[in-house]
This record gives sequence, C-alpha cells and structure tokens, in this order.
Amino acid sequence: MNSTPRGMRRHIAILGETNSGKSALFNAILGVEAAIVSDISGTTTDPIVKPMELLPYGPVVLIDTGGLGDETALGEQRVKRTRETLSGVDFALYTVDVRSFDEDIYREMRAVFENQSTPHMVVFTKKDLLELSDIERIAHFSKKYKNTYVVSVKDEASISELLARMSESLEKLAAISDFNQVSIAPVGGVAVMVSVIDSEAPAGRLILPQNQFIRKCLDDGIRVNCTTPEQLPIVLRESARVDIVVTDSQAFKEVAEIIPNDIPLTSFSILGAHEKGNLAVFIRGIQAIGKLNDGDRILIAEACTHNSTHEDIARVKIPALLRKLSGKTLEFEYRSGRDFPDNLLSYALVVHCGSCNLTRRETLERMQRVTKTGVPITNFGVLLAYGADILNRATEPFIK
Repeated sequence: MNSTPRGMRRHIAILGETNSGKSALFNAILGVEAAIVSDISGTTTDPIVKPMELLPYGPVVLIDTGGLGDETALGEQRVKRTRETLSGVDFALYTVDVRSFDEDIYREMRAVFENQSTPHMVVFTKKDLLELSDIERIAHFSKKYKNTYVVSVKDEASISELLARMSESLEKLAAISDFNQVSIAPVGGVAVMVSVIDSEAPAGRLILPQNQFIRKCLDDGIRVNCTTPEQLPIVLRESARVDIVVTDSQAFKEVAEIIPNDIPLTSFSILGAHEKGNLAVFIRGIQAIGKLNDGDRILIAEACTHNSTHEDIARVKIPALLRKLSGKTLEFEYRSGRDFPDNLLSYALVVHCGSCNLTRRETLERMQRVTKTGVPITNFGVLLAYGADILNRATEPFIK
C-alpha cells in the first residue's frame, strides 16, 4: 500500500445548491479536473470521492456531491444521495453562488449539520462575478453567520487561503480521535500477527487490516512478528516474550489450540470493532442467534468490494456458521462498499465486517441506524470467536 487508507482519512464534503460552483471548487482544491463543470444544473449526480493531501494538515478525502434544492424526480434522488454522504463526513464546505443565496435552504442544511455534529464553513463562490449589491449582501450574511469565506476558482490566492482555513479547522478536530484508542501491549512489548494465506489472500501484499495492525504496533512502540498458523508454534518456541496474538478471525480455533491460555488472543476484526464501533453492542448481538427462526433474513455487510471464492468469509463461512449455530434454514443478503440498505426492519440480524475501509463516524452511524430499528447487529470477528467457543477470551483485551 502506497497511500493512507480511506478509512483513516478525514472526510470533507462540498455541498450546496444546484449549480453553485461545487464541482469547480472541487477541482480547484484538488488542482486537477476531476469533476465535470457545466452551466447546466445537476451535472453532478453520484458523489465523486478523491483522496488528497491537505497541507499542512495531512491526508483527507474530498467529496463532490449533487446539488440541493432540485425538486425534480432525479433531483430528489440526488439530494438523497447527498444527505446519505453527509452522515459519514467530518467537515463540510457549504457553497453558495454569490449572486443567489437561498437562505432557507442553508438554514435547513445548517440544522442537519448541527444535528449530526458536523462542523462546516460557508464558501461564497464566483467572487469574480461580484457586483456592488452582492458585496453588501455577502457582508451582511458574513456578519450574521460565522465561518464564511469568499473565493473565485480563478483566483489562486483565495483558494490557497481557503485551504489554510480548512486545515486550521481540521486541526481543531484532532482532539476528537477517529479511533477508540487501546494499547494492545506495553511499549517495547511483542505482538504476534497470524495471517491465513489462502485463495482470499491477495498475491504480493498484505490485506488492509494487517497493514493497519502493523502500523498501529509501530506507532505504539510494539515489536511485531508476522507468521502463519502453520509456523506459529515455531515462533512461540523462539520468542522469549509474547504479549498478545492477533489473528485472522477464520483461524481462531486453530490458533487458540496452539497458544497458551495466559497469552491474550484476539482478531483484526474484533480490534476494528472496538476501535471504530461499539464492541459491547456487537457482543450483545450474538444473543440473537438463539432466537432465529426458519426463513429469517440475515444481512451480511462488508465495507469493501472484492470477488468471492469458495473460501470467502462473508458469503461462505459466516452463512455456514450461522446455519450450524442456529440449526435453522436462513436467507442471506449481501451488501458491500457504500451500499447499505435504508430499510432494515426486514432483517433478523445484521453481521458487519471490521470496518477497515470505514471511518469511526461511518461505522457508528451504521450501527445507530440498525439499533434504532431494534434489529441486533454483530461483527464478523465476534461471530467467528463465538463459533470457536472463545468469545470471552477474544474480547477480554478490550473489556474493562
């Protein structure tokens, strides 16, 4: 991997009325023509997502969204997608054409920002088209609403100043961590990472959870040994000290039989569930397995997209395990990437991945949507640990 994963970047969305200059601003901030710019309203439909380095802050994701205020049938869908995007956003730029600011639409969006605790900045675009009456009106709104800025995509100085303001705003969010921090071992300690090399393992590289785990160990001053289940006994014999073993969830049973009971054991998925979600809620969700009935629908949700094989965890191993544990004939629905259903009431259980591709904000928002309906939710690693009869042991490092 050569860049910071999307799930570890702050997300910045550009929102505003249709044809307010969002895409032009998006391109100007990126410094490339990534989005189509047109005088025709509604050019942007689905959100356009681009990673970038916002200096001096660091890696972020910039999102260009569809316009608000469009009352056509397509416009309603566009606005819906825009609001769905906002649920996982850390900071928003609300763009306004200097010549036409609909204060009612802004007030509505401002209420959404406040409801979702999303900090935002009002950016008046097309400064080069200003007339005297516009200047007076913008001065009025700038005084009325805090954190406003006026730019022109033709004025590099104004864009540079905007970038500086954005960076300052994100620095203020630095105290609000993207992760539920936990030290898996003391500084100078030793962690063993156990990876399964099967048809699901991509050739020539580690998968994202493994990359993130190694980086976590480096950040926390922890030494890490990488091995496979087959080589684990040798690593344990040759290691004078092992503070924790972290494994692929599918190898729980095999690994648990190898390592002594006094060595903490968990998985990448459970670590992700704790850092980005609410582990206690995932653990409670396990109770739903004993209440499943024939014909119940189970939602399997992954945050990434990939081709499946006969060893696929989400589409093969977890459904087989749930059928075995429940003894019931179950129906399964699979969603991946950003595709997460609006109507959740038809499911008896939701099983979610470790969220390595999602931010903590996105993961918690999904969990909240599920729990509000009363539907139980659990996690891949939690379920696989339960199936291996080591759930208490696998979650003990994070339960205080």
